[in-house]
Parts: sequence; structure tokens; C-alpha cells
Amino acid sequence: MDHMIFEVGTALMLVAFASIIASRLKFSIIPFLIILGMLVGPHAPTVGIFDFKFIESQEIIGFLGRIGVLFLLFYIGLEFSVSKLIKSGRNIVFGGTIYVVLNFVIGLAYGFLVDFPLYETLIIAGMISVSSTAIVAKVLVDLRRTGNSETELILGMILFDDLFLAVFLSVMSGLLLGGATSVGGILLSVGISMGYMLLFFIIARKGTPILNKLLNITSNEIFIIVVFSTLFFISGFSEKLHVAEAIGALLFGLALSETEHSKRIEHLVIPFRDFFGAVFFFSFGLSIDPLTLGDAAWIALGAVLLTVVGNIVSGMIAGRKAGLSHKASTNIGLTVMARGEFTIIVANLGIAAGLMPLLKPFSALYVLVLAIVGPLLAKESKYVYGGLNKIFKWSKPKEKAKV
Repeated sequence: MDHMIFEVGTALMLVAFASIIASRLKFSIIPFLIILGMLVGPHAPTVGIFDFKFIESQEIIGFLGRIGVLFLLFYIGLEFSVSKLIKSGRNIVFGGTIYVVLNFVIGLAYGFLVDFPLYETLIIAGMISVSSTAIVAKVLVDLRRTGNSETELILGMILFDDLFLAVFLSVMSGLLLGGATSVGGILLSVGISMGYMLLFFIIARKGTPILNKLLNITSNEIFIIVVFSTLFFISGFSEKLHVAEAIGALLFGLALSETEHSKRIEHLVIPFRDFFGAVFFFSFGLSIDPLTLGDAAWIALGAVLLTVVGNIVSGMIAGRKAGLSHKASTNIGLTVMARGEFTIIVANLGIAAGLMPLLKPFSALYVLVLAIVGPLLAKESKYVYGGLNKIFKWSKPKEKAKV
């Protein structure tokens, strides 16, 4: 216990080092931090005064990681708004629906194919259905595609995917954490989760004037204390109702997204999101024994291949329905392919509910591969499109100069 602060400090220095390397390589920090966490931990050596096992501090590092999840979901809630979805138009709703339904069905089919039980199959389907908002946003910025014709649809589909995530986690929280066994009990648990979620949607639409008055605080110090205290209280209260704490954070962010203070909150929360979010990915890796990864290798790789196919197909359908070119439509599927923070959150829900231990190494490998392969495929999208075009003969000569 005497060395806990030093252990935590050592862990944070490793996180900082991995983040710097990822930044120099202009790549997502997520796979770097997960791999780093896997390389240290209980199986790691002790070198002089540096104990890389992190046995004493693992609990506190895990708690800091949980805080990271809350800030990640809270920030997504702030970015998302009910009015945005209403105004987003038919193309985004259609594209998002195609994306979620196709990937979810693929996940269900795959879960049953590999003979997983029902709840594990549902978790696998959820993991396969949710893209990484953080990685997608970084890819769009790094590849300078924010002005591309397909970018609005990509962001809309991600927004729709985030909404699906909120509904999915609420429903699965009711099923897995509600402790219900009968059909009536299950319906009650799910009903409580959905009702709780609906309450925040109503607050977001109707309670904005009241929230504006309550948050009309001049001092940034007091303002951030009030917002963050409420965030942790609502997240903890959500758990009491058997709704995942992360969803409580997302719903609170959603409630504040329509207020006149939303941009101020975003500005204040970003450093906390980035810092604690990085600890979350490191702590997730820390909980994985690399020796167990082999057990999930073939299952994870199968899921990766299906995800690649599912994303390209759904991106093509969504893009073509919106009147975009085949090249732009290919970009959609490749850009939203990366998996990261939300896939891990879905996996953690299953792990917390005591489902198959195989979920942990499966989710680690699945996220690692797609967090690396997704951005690489997006970067080389012209070659992917070129290969597909040779098969399907899509393009006309005038399209060749456009990517």
C-alpha cells in the first residue's frame, strides 16, 4: 500500500509514453494502450524499484478507467442531441439503420455459428454493431476528409450508431444486471431501463430552460464541481436501477446537450475525457493475460472478416441510396470500420454480468485488429476501391480523379 502512488505514477508515465509514440506515428492511441496494458500486469517482471505487475495499484487503476468510461460517454451525450437526429434527414436514418441492422444480424448469426449461449451471442452482436467514434473522427481529420461529400453521412451514421448503443446497453443492462429470470421480470427490467432512458430524452427536449437557469454559474470552479458531481451521482444512481453506469453518463450528457452551456461543458470536459479515457484503455489491457489470447484467436479473426464485409456492404448501400458515388460509398464503409471504446464497453457489460470468460480475450483481439486495420484501410481506400471496381466495373473514366 505504501508504494501505491508510485505504482500509479509509473502506470501513468507508461500511458504518456505510449500516447507520444502513437502521436508521432499519427495513429490511434487505443491499440497502443491496450497492448501496453497487456505487456505489463501480474505476469510482468520487477525491474529494480519499478514493479510493472501493478498488483497493489490495479484496483485504483481500474477505478480511474471506469471514470474514463463515464467521461467518454458523457462527452458523446453532449455531442449527440435529439434535435440533430430529428433534423438529420432520411438518408442518415436509412444509412444508420442499414449499418446497425446488417452488422447486428451478422453478429447474431456468427454467435450462433460458434455455438455461444444466447446472452453471449447478443453481446457479440452488440460488439460487432458499434463503431469507434473516437477513431472515426481522428481518421476523418488525419486524412483531411472532413469536407468530402460522404462525411456528413458518415457522421450521421455514427450518431445513429451511438443512439443504438444507448438503447442496446439499456436493454442488456436490464437483462443481465436486473437479476430477472422470468419473462415478466425480464420485461420489467427492460421496461425500467427504457423508461429511465425516455425520461432523459424528455428532459433534453422539455427541461432545457430549467437546466439553463440551474447551470447559470459564473465561476468555472463551481460550475465544473456541480456538473461533475451530478455526473457521478447520476451514473451511480443508474447502477442502482440496473442501468449501466456508462449509459447514465451518456444520458446526462444528452440532457445537457440542448442547453446554452453545452459548449462550455465540452470545453471543460475534454482534458478529463482524454486523460481518464487513456487510463481506461490501459486498464482494460492490464486485465488481460496475453497467454489467454490464443483461445479466442480464430473466433476473433472470423468476427474481423465478417465486420470488414458487413461494413463495406452497409457503407455501399447507404452511400448509393444517398446518391453518392461508388468511391464515396466505399469510403463510408472503410471509415466506420474501426472498433474501439464502445466495443470494449459492451464487452465489459457481459464480463461484469459473469458471462463467458472468453469474451475478454475475444474483445481485446477484435478491437486491436480493427483499431489498426480500420484506419489503414480508410487511408488506402483508393486501392480497395480499385480492387472492388475491377470486380464490379462501377466507375466511369471521369470518376478516376476523385477519391
